[in-house]
Amino acid sequence: MSGNLPVGATIAPDLNAMQREAVLYLDGPCLVLAGAGSGKTRVITQKIAYLLRECGYHGRHVVALTFTNKAAREMGERVKTLVDPKRARGLTISTFHSLGLRFLREEASRAGLKPGFSIIDSTDALAIIQELLATTDKARLRAIQQSISLWKNALLDPDAAAHAACDANEAEAVKVYRSYQATLQAYQSVDFDDLIRLPTLLLQADDEVRARWQARVQYLLIDEYQDTNSCQYGLLRHLCGDRAMFTAVGDDDQAIYAWRGATVENLSRLNQDYPGLKLIKLEQNYRSVQRILHAANQVIGHNPKTFEKTLWSDLGVGEPIDVTAMDSDLAEAESIALRLSAARFERQAQWKDFAVLYRSNHQARVLEQALRNLHIPYTLSGGQSFFDKAEVRDILAYLRLLANDNDDPALIRAITTPRRGIGQATLQALGTYAASRQISLFEATMQITEDHSVGARQCEALRRFGEFIQRFQARAGIRDEGHPEPELQGVDGVTPDSPARVLDELLGAIDYERYLYDTLDDRQAGTRWTNVLEMVGWLKRKAQEDHLTVLELVQHVALVTMLERSDDEDPDTVKLSTLHASKGLEYPHVYLVGVEEGLLPHQGADEDDDSSEAAVEARLRRIQEERRLMYVGITRARRSLHISWCRKRRRGREDMVRERSRFVEEMGLGGTDEPQAGPIVNPEQTLGRLRALLKGGKPPG
Repeated sequence: MSGNLPVGATIAPDLNAMQREAVLYLDGPCLVLAGAGSGKTRVITQKIAYLLRECGYHGRHVVALTFTNKAAREMGERVKTLVDPKRARGLTISTFHSLGLRFLREEASRAGLKPGFSIIDSTDALAIIQELLATTDKARLRAIQQSISLWKNALLDPDAAAHAACDANEAEAVKVYRSYQATLQAYQSVDFDDLIRLPTLLLQADDEVRARWQARVQYLLIDEYQDTNSCQYGLLRHLCGDRAMFTAVGDDDQAIYAWRGATVENLSRLNQDYPGLKLIKLEQNYRSVQRILHAANQVIGHNPKTFEKTLWSDLGVGEPIDVTAMDSDLAEAESIALRLSAARFERQAQWKDFAVLYRSNHQARVLEQALRNLHIPYTLSGGQSFFDKAEVRDILAYLRLLANDNDDPALIRAITTPRRGIGQATLQALGTYAASRQISLFEATMQITEDHSVGARQCEALRRFGEFIQRFQARAGIRDEGHPEPELQGVDGVTPDSPARVLDELLGAIDYERYLYDTLDDRQAGTRWTNVLEMVGWLKRKAQEDHLTVLELVQHVALVTMLERSDDEDPDTVKLSTLHASKGLEYPHVYLVGVEEGLLPHQGADEDDDSSEAAVEARLRRIQEERRLMYVGITRARRSLHISWCRKRRRGREDMVRERSRFVEEMGLGGTDEPQAGPIVNPEQTLGRLRALLKGGKPPG
């Protein structure tokens, strides 16, 4: 499509040679192998700008996909500074799931969905599975939920999953999967995995839909390609078609999400499915000093390679990496806290310049205690999302029910919050009645009578609730053909109200503020009510800015609750994070803790006596993924890296003897068997240094 246009006349002049080649290449499918810190986002945004400004592409025909709302936002902000808004009109920069939602909105009837379909989050999905299994065993429930998710990501329906099941646990999970899918269909709902699975299946099966979307998506860019699963790869294939105009940007050395269905084999599949694939390697790192990159290269070099690459940097050699052996996890945490305090003063740094990374969430507890003891502010990754708060979920349940009154989980939450004289026994009778007639709980509220184990007062309460929801559906312009025209009591006309007005009226009608103050002490109630007002304010702004109806607003919120966590921009705090959650981030100074056998690499199937070829292969693949996780941890550091491990670590009531991780030796640091620690090793000495610094004097030693 580039014709005789000038070659890259206006792309950034400071791109290196390989970045420039990746931006300009438009002769077919392209894989950009982008090492950590090599400027991959810059390449993607510069390529979008090049397509729009110089190659004649319209914004509506270019799609860029990534995995988080934050990444999509950052990419969009960069493109805004590069391209005139008129040229970018219609440009899609979004997550895979946001694109899937947009697809299903447009193709709902083809996908067997009504326009008002609901998106259920993982909590509600787990509740459905729990109801099907009739158990409270959380580990068993989550294992089955994980199995269903992996099957969906692999495009396996219940029949195919049954064929693939290899033991009794998987056979049980298949039965639940079959009933779970039937339940979602009855609720007219989709789960998170369906947002990609259903579009992929529809594109595969429907020639007309496929032709329509291939005409729309004329160039596709995919970020973090190594994190794609089989379903997402299918989406790429069907959207691009034979034209195959796409650029995939990824790094096989950072493929750390196999446990959730991602497959690093998607990189080699590109080679097989697109023989003319152009491979471009980005190996210059703009983040880290050379010592850190050397350690990262040495570690990852022990893995088999799909594509060879070696990171390098011109940012200087950097200070030595220290490796410290500690007596216990308590001593490790106290030492880290002391070293952080001293380093902040010595380096004249901010708290946010430091990160403490670990393999498993349970390691955070002792670290948090040590930081609190020294009054060090910290932020813990993976904390409770704003949208996970009970009061926020309460209000969202009402909105979900307005958008789709077949959403049974939403009805159960809404009808009991606040209580309306409807108890568990009434709900059970309602559920039995709905199941016997194969209707939703909402429909059952309007039909059930005293003949069905429900008293007259409860029947009236159920009916009043159903009519209440119908009135607000009418106000929002949402109609369900299966319901009679709702009676608009006290509403002037039937023209749909704005989402803002619906939200205000709904909040007032629920009387949620009074409910909070009636059930909680004043302080708790005030905090929760503030959260509700903040959420409603955000919803109003979103509806106005993006011209969303109530229905579209609810679908958007469902995505946000699953893709986004706390939105604190950049507080001046030390970051405590798992290695998985740290991917994509960077810090001047990183403390990588618990680098020992059993934690990193994580204790897994190695203890099994199974010596079959399949078991040995599974263990090998697990170690390779753990090694990639170590590589991710190392490459988060820009200037300094500090590694620690414990000779003993507390597990329950026992002190377990530990060994230093094999990955430390693989780093190739040289020297003795026990790499020497940096200058700060003794807690008492460190405390003396810290006190001296606080007093403004010269530190001892």
